[in-house]
Amino acid sequence: MNKKIGIDKNVVNNSQPLAHLNNLYSIRRCTVHDLEGVIAVNERELPEDYPYFFYKNILDNFGDAFLVAVSPSNEIIGYIMWRVEKTPSLNSLRLIHKGHLVSIAVDSHHRRKGIATALLTYSMPIIKKYNICEYVLEVRVSNQPAINLYKKFNFQVHSIKKCYYRDGENAYYMIKKVS
Repeated sequence: MNKKIGIDKNVVNNSQPLAHLNNLYSIRRCTVHDLEGVIAVNERELPEDYPYFFYKNILDNFGDAFLVAVSPSNEIIGYIMWRVEKTPSLNSLRLIHKGHLVSIAVDSHHRRKGIATALLTYSMPIIKKYNICEYVLEVRVSNQPAINLYKKFNFQVHSIKKCYYRDGENAYYMIKKVS
């Protein structure tokens, strides 16, 4: 299937789409009114559940990089949220900024339509504006579709975090250097 993504260059506010996907879905910034829909997608699709204040904090601090995918009926069908973390550099005494992909999810009925790819495509340049040195994320070692997606974006497995998830599953810690 040929996936068409177009950018709306005239974005005026949060409710304006950043992108249209196959003329069916749109990608836009998340608003506080979207959080219930984001939480619903998370609870249906991911075993990790976060409290409302966690989403709200990310929206308040990194809202421009917290994007939602919306159906024609204005239903939230996916989201991506990033935060910036300051961590010590491995080879110097200074702190560096990392763009941490906290969570991405797409409703199972809307997968394989390029939505996760679009969410990454439009959010990564936004989080990059925070002067990050690298993008980082954790992904379940069993989640091959997600691992394949991240590899398409040139993320590389850096290490394994043992028993990272509540159920005891390991996570790959993946990194992409900012170019």
